[in-house]
Amino acid sequence: MVRPDAFGYNPETAATNTFQRPQDPANDAGASTQARAEFERLAQALGSEGISVCAVDDTPQPAKPDAVFPNNWLSFHDDGTLVLYPMQSASRRLERRQEIIDAVVKRLNFKVSHLIDLTHHERQGRFLEGTGSLVLDHIERVAYACTSPRTHPQLVAEWARELEYQAVIFEATDRAGAPLYHTNVMMCIGERAVVIGSGAIVPGDRDRVLAQLGASGREIIQIGPEQIEAFAGNMLELGTWDEALGDSRVLVMSDTARRALKPELYAQLSGCTDAVLAVPIPTIEKLGGGSVRCMLAEVFRPA
Repeated sequence: MVRPDAFGYNPETAATNTFQRPQDPANDAGASTQARAEFERLAQALGSEGISVCAVDDTPQPAKPDAVFPNNWLSFHDDGTLVLYPMQSASRRLERRQEIIDAVVKRLNFKVSHLIDLTHHERQGRFLEGTGSLVLDHIERVAYACTSPRTHPQLVAEWARELEYQAVIFEATDRAGAPLYHTNVMMCIGERAVVIGSGAIVPGDRDRVLAQLGASGREIIQIGPEQIEAFAGNMLELGTWDEALGDSRVLVMSDTARRALKPELYAQLSGCTDAVLAVPIPTIEKLGGGSVRCMLAEVFRPA
């Protein structure tokens, strides 16, 4: 996780992120302070569940309004692979800092055995924004990606070849017909269940995607456009360990997402994981257009 310093509404990213909402000018000065408080609340809540958190401070200069979303520019994998990703927004490319990688290596004992650097694609205007663009089934080794200005199908295929995953590429749109900017706003894959806003997938791709998800044997939990807009697709299941319980899974979401789930849907979801953690991050969601999953770059420690 990256502790924000200059968090705020970024007009550059808002061109493709329809989830962002500009701040009331009267409250501009307080947005960064509110975002830091929300960040601390989430980090502390994760720690209370026994999840190891490596929190690295953002640097004041240059200002990076979206630094709180590190999952878009790097990913860590259980074979020691580190991937660096090409970002559409020039302001977001400034977020890539070696100090963050060094902190993960030191504090979480991650050992980098292989580096895949895709950032050179920025020069050709091709982008792939990490585990925002990619929703990964690590068990079946399938990478799901909906195409958008931030998710180039050629790069999805290249990533899948490099990491030996099967690529499932499709189109998905919001209610106004605009491409969903990231796949992780409408899909979450846990150990025992998949949360999917399949109605957002264009009809020509929908059955193919659902068939692939169904083949994994997981329970399919459907959410609608209202839930997608409330970030109920933007969840992440993390692993933790407890002396009494042993290995367990914690599904992390925002309070906004939790409130958007009807009781029967929440019951279905909570029955497919060991614990649910819901934390309020309204400022980050409103101005940044991303939620809890976007704030977490999960680290798979090499076996």
